[in-house]
Amino acid sequence: MVKINENYDKLSSIYLFAEISKRTKAFAMGHPGVRIMRLGIGNTTEPLTESVVKSLHHGVDKLADVKTYTGYGDEQGDQRLRHAISEFYSKRNIAIAEDEVFVSDGAKPDAANIQSIFHHKSIIAVQDPAYPVYVDSNVISGRTGKANGIIYDGIIYMQCTAENGFFPETPNTKADIIYLCSPNNPTGAVATKEQLSRFVDYARANRSVIIFDAAYHSFISDPALPRSIYEIEGAKECSIEINSFSKSSGFTGVRLGWSVVPKELVVEGTERGKINALWNRRQTTMFNGASNIAQEGGIAAISQEGIEENRKVIEYYMKNASLIRECLIKKGLTVYGGTNAPYIWAKTPGAMSSWQFFDKMLNEAHVVITPGSGFGPSGEGYVRISAFGHRGDIEAAIESINANLHI
Repeated sequence: MVKINENYDKLSSIYLFAEISKRTKAFAMGHPGVRIMRLGIGNTTEPLTESVVKSLHHGVDKLADVKTYTGYGDEQGDQRLRHAISEFYSKRNIAIAEDEVFVSDGAKPDAANIQSIFHHKSIIAVQDPAYPVYVDSNVISGRTGKANGIIYDGIIYMQCTAENGFFPETPNTKADIIYLCSPNNPTGAVATKEQLSRFVDYARANRSVIIFDAAYHSFISDPALPRSIYEIEGAKECSIEINSFSKSSGFTGVRLGWSVVPKELVVEGTERGKINALWNRRQTTMFNGASNIAQEGGIAAISQEGIEENRKVIEYYMKNASLIRECLIKKGLTVYGGTNAPYIWAKTPGAMSSWQFFDKMLNEAHVVITPGSGFGPSGEGYVRISAFGHRGDIEAAIESINANLHI
C-alpha cells in the first residue's frame, strides 16, 4: 500500500504568503473599487536592463538557427557562466574554482534541496525569524518533530532580536547544519565580519556546515560589511554559499541562481571534495540544468556592464526603502533594516500582534505588508515591508499611510 510522506502534515496549516493572498482577496471583494497597494511580497518590478535583454534575445535567436541550436547543457551550468561567476568572486579576492560553482534555477530551490546531501538525523539551526524555506524543507525531510504552534521540535531557533541587532549568537549546543542569511530576509540586518567569524569558528570546531544565503548581497552599500561568507578566513572549510540573480538582476521570473560548494568543505567521515561530489551527483541525477536562455542573460548580468546597469536599479529600490523608512518613523513606529537591504522591519505599535497590524494596515491604509510571525516565533510583534515596487505605487502607499493609518 502506498502511503504519503506524513511529514507534509507537520507543516503549519497556514502558509504565510497564501494567507496574505487570502486576506487581501477577501478585503478586495468587500471593498470594490478600492486601490490596494502591495508592499508585502519581495517581488521585483522594474524592467530588465538593456544588456541583459539583448543577451536573452541572443539566446532565443541561437535556438532559432540550426547552426547554433543547443538542447541539454551541462547540469552544473554553462561553462561560460560558471567562469564568469568564478571571476565575480575573484574580483573580491575570493578564490572559487569553476567546478565549485553550480548554476541552478534559483536560490530558493537550492536552499530547499541542499540539505538532501546530509544525514537525515542532522540537527538544524536557523536564524529566527527566517525565510520559511529553511525550516519547511527540513520538516518535509523528516528532521523535525511536530509543531508546537509555529515552533518545531528538533530545530534550534537562534533568536534575532533588537537587543542583539537581529543577528544571533552561536548555538550553545551542537548544531550540524546552520542557516544564515545576510542581508537578512525578513529583518534587513547585515552581519559584520566579526559576527560571521564567530559562526565560522563554531562550525569548524563542531564540524558543522553553514548554509549561507547571500541572495541580497548586491544591496549592501557599506564597504565594511561582507557580501560573501568566503570573506571570512576558514569559511570554505565549513560553508556552502547560495546566491541568486533574482534580486540583483530582476530575474525573479527568469529564474537563475547558483551555489558554491567548495572542495575544502568536509564533514565528519568525509574527505576533501566529497561534499562537492555529492552535490554534483544530486544535480546530475535530479536536475537537467538551468534554462540556456536564462543563462545567456546571466552572463550579461554578471558582466561589469550588467552589474553597473543593475546598480542603478538597486539604487532605485533603496530609495524606495528610504522613503518607506522615513514615513514609518514619522508615524512613530520603531523601524530597522532598509539601509543595506530592501526590507524594512517594523515593530508593531502597542501590544498588537503581527497579523492584527497586518489587518489594521490593510483596512485603514489599504496597504499589504507581511506579518513577522510568518517567519518564525521571534518575528511576532513585527512586520516586514518590501521596497520592491514602482516609485509611484510606493509614494501612493506612503501618502495613504500618512493620511489614514491611526496609531
